[in-house]
Amino acid sequence: MGYRRRMPQQPSSRDAFASTLGAFAATVGSAVGLGNIWKFPFLTGSNGGAAFVLTYLLAVALVGVPVMAVEHAIGRRMRLNAVQAYARVVPRQPFWSLIGWGGLLAAVLIMAFYTDVAGWVFAYVLKSALAAAGGSPLTPDTFGRLASGTFEPLFWQVVVLVVTTGIIAAGVSKGIEKVTKTLMPLLFALLLVCDVRALTLPGASAGVSYLFRPDLTKITGTVLLSALGLAFFKLSLGMGTMTTYGSYIPDETKLAPNAIRVALADTLVSILAGLAIFPAVFAFGGQPAGGPGLLFNTIPLVFSKMPGGSLFTVVFFVLAAIATIGAMVSLIEVPVAFLVERGHLSRPAAAVATGLAMFALGTLATLSQSPVLEGVKPFGKSFFDLFDFLSSNVLLPVGGLAIAVVGGWLMKRAEFLGELDKGYAAEPWYDRAIYASIRYLAPGLILLILLNSLGVIRLA
Repeated sequence: MGYRRRMPQQPSSRDAFASTLGAFAATVGSAVGLGNIWKFPFLTGSNGGAAFVLTYLLAVALVGVPVMAVEHAIGRRMRLNAVQAYARVVPRQPFWSLIGWGGLLAAVLIMAFYTDVAGWVFAYVLKSALAAAGGSPLTPDTFGRLASGTFEPLFWQVVVLVVTTGIIAAGVSKGIEKVTKTLMPLLFALLLVCDVRALTLPGASAGVSYLFRPDLTKITGTVLLSALGLAFFKLSLGMGTMTTYGSYIPDETKLAPNAIRVALADTLVSILAGLAIFPAVFAFGGQPAGGPGLLFNTIPLVFSKMPGGSLFTVVFFVLAAIATIGAMVSLIEVPVAFLVERGHLSRPAAAVATGLAMFALGTLATLSQSPVLEGVKPFGKSFFDLFDFLSSNVLLPVGGLAIAVVGGWLMKRAEFLGELDKGYAAEPWYDRAIYASIRYLAPGLILLILLNSLGVIRLA
């Protein structure tokens, strides 16, 4: 390995994942989130079912895995937070730190509205439990009152931030790794329970066909771009999280197989979520194209019609809450790692400072749906929609494109592949495939996402 450029030694006290399994669990925890339980089902329902699923799988394979591998390689090679890692990865070109700054901003903006949605999920754990115990049933009005409220959604937003910042403050190995190694198996187990119940309903086969039997005529430019955008959002790409987590990955971990396993596990969670939802929706005559309200409006109504449905509603929202935790922890870790290494704060102090900043910004997103700020529309959008648009439609594709350029064109090929090849006696074929994708295919597809998001092009 003599071709590798010698990198600055990082402090031996820097925390890291204790094992390859821990790195895998934490990275899966970052990828798995409300994107799997909330966004994947409603986009699948709105974009033709199995046709969207097939397109999404291609997007993950052709763009998601290569970009994740690049972020992991840069993170592990530099052993630094995202801002400093990109400032140093290309010799004499520190301006690439803008990738890290953009990722940090994207993580903060996503958390601003993500904590609002996560608060709804946490609230629905309690609300569904009370309904199961004999209270009033969950209805669309229940969600309407929660989302448009003032003090209740703010309270749940605080609960979400206290839980996640507490995990972050405990450290990388004792906090992030330990919690995700516990929660991810529990998430899979609860999903399987919901799947078994949904698949045994009369008429469930229609939902299975909707999810797995594609009508290729429904694959359009819009479906393609929605699938590509979802792959970026769900796999936590372009926002600094995978670069930050990459900096904690042990040298003995093989990066390409780890990225592939993470993508497969994340996709499996999405499919299992679909199997918990669509068979039940079809069995009781619901509409698969339920839009963003599918999780909070359609699911409780559908589950309430099945025997034992109130109990399964509670289980479903518990697993949704678990899914939010890993993703939120990874988002908060981006600014926390920066504050610890660049600002020289202690980890607990950095976690508290980040949590307070997230709450201050998140309050705008939460109250933008209440009478307090619903009339305030900067650039014609509510704060909730503005934060979502800027992060998902601008910062993530710009960051992803820049990462592809750095990995495919500016990093030395030997250095990039040398990081991917650690642990191998010879270069595996898939490392070359990843390099070819990140150099040629991924930039073009990411550019399509960006141009469509900005309205420069429109694919029918």
